[in-house]
Amino acid sequence: MGVRAGGSSDLPESVAIELRRTAAELLGDVSSHADLMFGYLLERIPEAGADDDLRGLTLGSCSSNLEAVLSMVRHGIDVSAATAPVTALEHARAMAARGYSVDVMLRFYRMGHAYFTERILTGVSGSVADPVLALAVVADLQRYGFAYIDRISSEVAAEYVAELDRMQNRVRAARTDAVRALVAGDPIDLARAERTLSHRLTGWQTAFVCWTERDDTDLARVGSAIAAHLGSPHPLLVSDGAQALSGWVSTARAPAVPPADLTPLVEQVPTSVRVSIGTPAPGPGGFRDSHAQAQRGRRIIELSGQGGPVTSYAEIALVDAMSGDLDLARGFVVSELGGLAVAGRREDEERRALLAVLDAQGGLAAAAEELGVHRNTVLQRVRRAEERRGRPATDRVAELHAALRLVHVLGSVVLTSEPG
Repeated sequence: MGVRAGGSSDLPESVAIELRRTAAELLGDVSSHADLMFGYLLERIPEAGADDDLRGLTLGSCSSNLEAVLSMVRHGIDVSAATAPVTALEHARAMAARGYSVDVMLRFYRMGHAYFTERILTGVSGSVADPVLALAVVADLQRYGFAYIDRISSEVAAEYVAELDRMQNRVRAARTDAVRALVAGDPIDLARAERTLSHRLTGWQTAFVCWTERDDTDLARVGSAIAAHLGSPHPLLVSDGAQALSGWVSTARAPAVPPADLTPLVEQVPTSVRVSIGTPAPGPGGFRDSHAQAQRGRRIIELSGQGGPVTSYAEIALVDAMSGDLDLARGFVVSELGGLAVAGRREDEERRALLAVLDAQGGLAAAAEELGVHRNTVLQRVRRAEERRGRPATDRVAELHAALRLVHVLGSVVLTSEPG
């Protein structure tokens, strides 16, 4: 239900007439009232005098709102027709741009209503001779003024929020453009890019990507944990939808990212999340190259369908280099492993034993410890592996080792289902 001042059918005619007369009288001196209201606000809200532009907008908002509400009362216009003046909307945008909270912005309207009540309505009481009529006029103006402020403050609050969204979208777009230019290797203004990203590009750059299949995972928290582990409390994080995030940290020295150092980090990563970390490299080129490695690491992890929560590119660099053409990689595996390239439980045991021995440079004891079995078991599995392969493990050792590493990481992707 609307609120109408001076035009309601249930108001006595004498009250309606006096309301309109009072509004017209106040309108005649609206500039003076606006100046006084501005001074009143300035005393109570220090932010009103932050700079000349904001002072001008605050005064303009006082003037336009007073003129609007008094004109509506004078002509008996329902308060539901009220819309925020242009200066009031611009004032809301200016408050958002300066980083003030919405509560500070709305305080202008609460204090403005307080001024209207304390100063203007008090003056009305003194200008109407009949105290009963004066009380009725003041009560109706108070009711109308509150309804007006309630409506307008909702509009300016919505504009404030909309301006924040626009500002954030502009910041996100600028950050996205800067990141894309760096990743693409385009010429950039380094200082400007650092300001846009709030990220130093002259130090060592370590990139990572983290992803999940869930929509409710806080990947930003995961990204912060990764950055802290790598030695930086202020990572650059760029979301790729709700299920993926790219990140960079900048450090004075190259952080260590071998597998042994990732154990504390693994404990902080949710089971639904996978992380790929690129190799640290210096400068803008490092920003690009480390990110490319992290992305390629993600490709390998997704191809294999396995792996731990956190993987450093150093662990899978060889596999990445050899798996760009999967058909070629499969052919290489079959060529080097022969019958050992078949997917199966026994074949898998034998491949793992042979790989552990090669990793240990022929040490059966070290391989047995790695696999958690007796050294004789390792020896038996290696012999069976050689029989399936059709060649001894000493034949083309480098190629054999590479083929076993491919299978270890990619699994069935590079295996065959039948021997021969």
